[in-house]
Amino acid sequence: MYIIELTELQNLLKELISRGYLLIGPTVRSGAIVYDSIRSVNDLPRGTGDEQEPSRYSLRQRNDDMLFGFVVGPVSWKKFLYPPRHTMFRATRAGKGFTITPEGTENRQKMAFFGVRPCELSGILMQDQVFMGGTYVDRAYKTARDNAFIVAVNCTVTGGNCFCASMGTGPGATRGFDIALTEVMGGGKHYFVASSGTPRGEEVLGAVPHREATEPESRSGLDAVSRAAESLTKRMDVRDLPQVLKDSFEHPRWDDVARRCLSCTNCTMVCPTCFCSTVEDATDLTGAHAERNRRWDSCFTMDFTKVAGGNIRPSIRARYRQWLTHKLSNWMDQFGTLGCVGCGRCITWCPSGIDITAEVDAIRGNGVHA
Repeated sequence: MYIIELTELQNLLKELISRGYLLIGPTVRSGAIVYDSIRSVNDLPRGTGDEQEPSRYSLRQRNDDMLFGFVVGPVSWKKFLYPPRHTMFRATRAGKGFTITPEGTENRQKMAFFGVRPCELSGILMQDQVFMGGTYVDRAYKTARDNAFIVAVNCTVTGGNCFCASMGTGPGATRGFDIALTEVMGGGKHYFVASSGTPRGEEVLGAVPHREATEPESRSGLDAVSRAAESLTKRMDVRDLPQVLKDSFEHPRWDDVARRCLSCTNCTMVCPTCFCSTVEDATDLTGAHAERNRRWDSCFTMDFTKVAGGNIRPSIRARYRQWLTHKLSNWMDQFGTLGCVGCGRCITWCPSGIDITAEVDAIRGNGVHA
């Protein structure tokens, strides 16, 4: 473990920039904390916290100068690895044929993700399985992923909708990062406990002023994360959950939630693991230029399961059930893990305030596994 003083944190940012990385981190935009390009510690949300409840999000001023005294906002890191809109290829007429520009060439910029929360890091690792773990590798995703440097920040505060501990994804990061930081503040001191997770992380840390952590300093970081875990108020019982949901296909709760769900797709858009997409083709008026674009879609849209002869899931009941059972049951069959990281975004940004943990509790309470 190492100690990076607050006054030296800017040197970490400068080191990453000097190595050619586009630095992306949390910053305040339009009343929310989002991920965007940053260059300085001053761009971080110093002294800013957030308050989250079902369908409620607001920023508040903290009574200290913590840089990471907040949880997750509406933007997840998948935006940068799996962009909302991606050109798969472009075609330009050349004589009687076409010249094809292959996919992925626009994603070669090296990116440093600064401030990745443990639950979000788990989300990235899940999407790695989706896009790179099978026989067919998504080249655009792999290019962006190979060029990404991850600086994780362990959570020392939690939000009202967080339930990462239930999913085993936080509040402390255990893998998948190049560097992990824990912010410690108190007793007139403000520093970061740092550790490396990869050789390149160790190399970057070696180029930044730091010192070995004392045992009390290392303990202070661990204790801060432990206190965060103890402060979590929301939980999800995941014991045998995949089978519980499979046995609850006709549970009356699906009708109840369907009356509240707007099928607006907010939950899937903010989710760090959802990966549904559709493909659109476009040509110019001359017919000389064409392109194929992939864009985010959602299993909540009416057209997502529209096929010749009809729609497989015409009702909100069917679409909500598909989303929840895929996330918390069938995902396990596909990828060997549940598809939820407990970040709570789907709860915060649902206009109806639907709480995924409450839906699971209701199904457990009245289902065959009650």
